[in-house]
This record gives sequence, structure tokens and C-alpha cells, in this order.
Amino acid sequence: MRNDRLFLADIVDSIEAIERFTTGIDETCFVADELIQSAVLQKLSVIGEAAGRLTDETRTHAADVPWKEIIGFRNIAVHAYFSVDWRAVFVTVTDDLPMLKHAVATLLKISPTV
Repeated sequence: MRNDRLFLADIVDSIEAIERFTTGIDETCFVADELIQSAVLQKLSVIGEAAGRLTDETRTHAADVPWKEIIGFRNIAVHAYFSVDWRAVFVTVTDDLPMLKHAVATLLKISPTV
């Protein structure tokens, strides 16, 4: 069975992949590029899946992270793909993921037992 540290590492790894995919890409390019959209959405799904598998105790250590929304986005991405708002996804990538990456990295540093 995987532990929470591995799920947290999955989240950081996925964010770093998204950063590589979107480096130098503005919103207009993102909205027009199906390949980048697909890659980003797949990694966002991994983030949501990993977040959903974290224990409540681990999520409590980072109570400021909107875990329910992260998990909910994964469900929308997987089940309602054709209604994805790519501009909103771009905002998530540029505004929300850096904060999530910081929070998860901090969790990994300060909580060796997680």
C-alpha cells in the first residue's frame, strides 16, 4: 500500500511536469494547443487522484489547501471533459499550482512521518 509521502510526491512531480509543459506559454497559446491541454489535464487528474487518496490526518496538516476542490476538479476533468473551461484551467496552472506546490513541499519537509 502506498503511503501519503508517495501521494504528496506524486502531486509535486505532476506540478513540475505541468510547469515544464507550460513554460513560455501564454493563455492564448494554451487555449489553442490541444496537446498541451491534454498533458496538463492528465497531470491535474493525477494531482486530484493523489489528493483524494491522502489520509484526513495529512490533509489536516495543510488545512489551508482546498483539498475538496482539488479532488472535485479531478472528477470534472475525468467525467465532464467536453465542458472543461480551458481559460479557467490556465488560471489554475498559473495562479493555484505554485501555492499548492509550496504547501505540499512544506508538508514533506516539516512532516517526515506523513
